[in-house]
Amino acid sequence: MMDPRRLADAPSARQTAFLVEAVAANTVVMTVLERAAAMALPDHGLMAGAVYQAVWNALTGRDPAYGVNDYDLGYFDATDLGEAAEDIVIRAGAAVFADVDAIVEIRNQARVHLWFGAKHGVTRAPLTSTSDAVANFASHTHAVAVRLDAAGAMEVLAPFGLAELFSLQVRPVTALADPSGWNAKCLRQQALWPEVCFESVAIA
Repeated sequence: MMDPRRLADAPSARQTAFLVEAVAANTVVMTVLERAAAMALPDHGLMAGAVYQAVWNALTGRDPAYGVNDYDLGYFDATDLGEAAEDIVIRAGAAVFADVDAIVEIRNQARVHLWFGAKHGVTRAPLTSTSDAVANFASHTHAVAVRLDAAGAMEVLAPFGLAELFSLQVRPVTALADPSGWNAKCLRQQALWPEVCFESVAIA
C-alpha cells in the first residue's frame, strides 16, 4: 500500500485536485451537491465528514463512502433566524433527498449560535457565512467543505488550507472542542481509520 501521508507536503493545488477527485468518487456526494445546487440554497456547502473522510479513504485505499455516517449540508441565510424558516428548508430537503440511501442533514449556519452551546457545551458567536462556519470547526483538519459553482465545477472551501488533512493529523482547536464529545469522536474515528493520528483534549 502507498504511504497514506504521501501528499502531506504536496503543493496546495495538488492537494485540492486530489480532494476533488476523492470526493467525486462518492456518488452520494455528487447527488447531494447537484441537488443542493438545484435547490438554490444560499451560500451552501457540503461539509465535514463527507469531505475529509473521502480524502482519508482515497489515501488509505478504502471505498469512497467508507465510514461516512451522514452528509452535513449547511447553508447561510440570516434574513430569518426563526426555527420555522429553517424547518421549511429542512422539509423541502427531505423531499429532494427522499430517494437517497443516506442521511442528509440540512442546517442554517446563521442559526448555529442559537443552539450549539446547549447541544455541545461550547458557546459559539454568530457566524457570518458558510465559510465562517467551516473556519469555526473544532479542528483545522475538519475545516473543509465543497459545493458546485454556477458552471457545475466543484469549489473547495478550506480556510486553513489542506496540510493538516493530508498529514492525517487531527488536532483540536482547544477553545472550540468540548473535551468529552471531542475525545469520543476521536475514538470512534480512530477505530475506522487507524492510520490517522488523533490528539485528545484533557478533561479538567
